[in-house]
Amino acid sequence: MSVLPEERKNEILKELNKTGKVKVIELVDQFNVSEETIRRDLMILEEKGLLKKVYGGAIKIVFEFEEPPFTQRATVNQDAKVKVGKKAVELISNGDVIIIDVGTTMLEFAQCIENKKDITIITNSLPVSSVLTESLNQNKFTGQILLLGGQIDSKQQSISGSLTEQMLNQFNIDKAFISAGGVSIQSGVSNYHLHESLVSRKMVEVSKQVILLTDYSKIGVDTFCKVCPLEKVDVIVSEQPFPEEWRNHSSLKEINLIQA
Repeated sequence: MSVLPEERKNEILKELNKTGKVKVIELVDQFNVSEETIRRDLMILEEKGLLKKVYGGAIKIVFEFEEPPFTQRATVNQDAKVKVGKKAVELISNGDVIIIDVGTTMLEFAQCIENKKDITIITNSLPVSSVLTESLNQNKFTGQILLLGGQIDSKQQSISGSLTEQMLNQFNIDKAFISAGGVSIQSGVSNYHLHESLVSRKMVEVSKQVILLTDYSKIGVDTFCKVCPLEKVDVIVSEQPFPEEWRNHSSLKEINLIQA
């Protein structure tokens, strides 16, 4: 199996999400590289706070009620997030009023928005609002940007709280583009942060269409706070084929599954 270094690291993180641990000797066989290369990969991922090295391999870091800070997650699965973002932009129509949720996938999505006219974008993400402001100044799209008010989480660079939720009641929203810490048939869309999850839940409630953007590492994962059941989602965009059981599951037949 010949893959680029960043792809290899992403595959290691996916395996950690599934099993909770990886072994150096198994990764050497899987990727056909040296032990030194795998140990260097694990060291880099540990320095980013994404795993913990142990004798013979590494284990998943359990963030009981939170995920790693925004800056640590920004480069994880980045290629996948770019693919998802580019595909999701095709779902925006001229004149739409849309909401963009928080998260690193949403940042990549925001960076891809261009050639759209008279759109209104509402967000509670500080990085997303910054990227969109720059794009608007460069005439990549036309319209307006509304940054929701509330309490700022400096680690996750998000805005949440009761004020944020109250503001969302004031708008007629065409499409909500939401993120997830995990997505499963049993628990639906979930996230790590209580206050962010409550805002995402409100976004789902006030929007005519709900579009979930997720890279494949989140599929089949359950995290701390439930946002909504999958039946509330209209479209899911991911960069890899969806599990076969998803396509055949009765409760998901109404969802448009889009592979980027």
